[in-house]
Amino acid sequence: MTPLITAHALGAFLALLLGATNLARRPKGDRPHRVIGRIWLLSMYWTVSSSFFIRDINPGHFSWIHGLSVFTFTTLSIGLWAAVTGRIQTHRAFMRGSYVGTVGAFVGATVVPQRDIPQLAVDHPMLLSAAALAMTAVTWIIVRLARRDTLARVAPSQSS
Repeated sequence: MTPLITAHALGAFLALLLGATNLARRPKGDRPHRVIGRIWLLSMYWTVSSSFFIRDINPGHFSWIHGLSVFTFTTLSIGLWAAVTGRIQTHRAFMRGSYVGTVGAFVGATVVPQRDIPQLAVDHPMLLSAAALAMTAVTWIIVRLARRDTLARVAPSQSS
C-alpha cells in the first residue's frame, strides 16, 4: 500500500466516523455540529482530491470511480453552499447523500478481496486494527474538542 493510498484510506475512514457521529448527534446546527462538519468536509475533500492521483487499476487513465469522485465533490460543494446560505433542507439532503456514498465506497473498498484493505486485513491484521483504533481515537478527540468550548459556555450561565 503506497503512502498516498494509506493517506486516502485514513481520510476516508475519518470521514466515515465523523459523518456517522454528526448524523447521530442531536441537536443539529450547534457549534459542535459545525466544527465536526467542517472537519468531516475537509476529510471528504481530501479523500475525493487524493483519489485523482490513484490510478493503479489503469495507470495513466481515469476510471469510472473518478467519475464518482467528481460527483461527490459536486454534492459536497452544493451541501456546503446550502449551509452557508441557510438552505438547511438542501444542506441536509446533500450531506446525507454524500455520507451514504461514503458508506457505499467503504463497502466497495472492503468487500472486494483484491483491494488493499482486505489484503491488509489478511497480511497485517494488527496494523489495520491499530490504524482503525487510531482513527477512532482521533474522532473521539475531535468530538470532545468540538464540545469543549460549548460546555465551557454553558457551565458559567448555569451557576448564575
